[in-house]
Amino acid sequence: MGEVSRLLTDHGPAFWQALLLTWKLTLVSFVPGVLLGVLVAVLRLLPLPPLRWALSVYVEIFRNIPSVALLIFIVFALPDLNIVIDYEPSVILTLTLVCSAFTADYLRAGINTIPGSQIEAALSLGMRPLQIVSAVVLPQALRSVVQPMTSLLIALMLSTSLASQLPFPGRELTALVSKIANDSALGIAAFAVAATMYVVTGLLIAWAGAVLEKKVRILR
Repeated sequence: MGEVSRLLTDHGPAFWQALLLTWKLTLVSFVPGVLLGVLVAVLRLLPLPPLRWALSVYVEIFRNIPSVALLIFIVFALPDLNIVIDYEPSVILTLTLVCSAFTADYLRAGINTIPGSQIEAALSLGMRPLQIVSAVVLPQALRSVVQPMTSLLIALMLSTSLASQLPFPGRELTALVSKIANDSALGIAAFAVAATMYVVTGLLIAWAGAVLEKKVRILR
């Protein structure tokens, strides 16, 4: 406990700033990732085989490629194609692409749980395909994937540690722990504090997801 107290006395503000950066990277990656994933899932419903095939390839690539490999490609390979992206946007882009692929896949599974009779009923009422997707399909699909999306958000938050692999202008939690471990003998205490922050953040996300799922659940 003495080491932890000394660590928080010396580096408390740094840990707070690192936690805020971790939350920022998580949020600015998750929101566009979800929106892009919803768009991909909706476009995969169109009766256009080439488009559906291309989007399926997109999902499979970014769902299965290691995030660190994707980050390395963006940071070190794209400059060879005269495409240079700064370090922070590179991390955000990496997490956004991965998030969008998983979101699209989860939504596809959610869409497949909707009975075809509901689509037929909507068509018999004169609803257009876009209306059916927005009023019938998407609300039910989103309701059914609250828990998987909660887990995805937690995984995305943990994946922000990718930023520790780059000379970031700021330090998220993992990078801060590495610096403290290299500069002092407080590495174990720093790891314990960072791990606690990760766990608490994950528990808060899980709690919020459970509350949301309860609110949107049809059978309570």
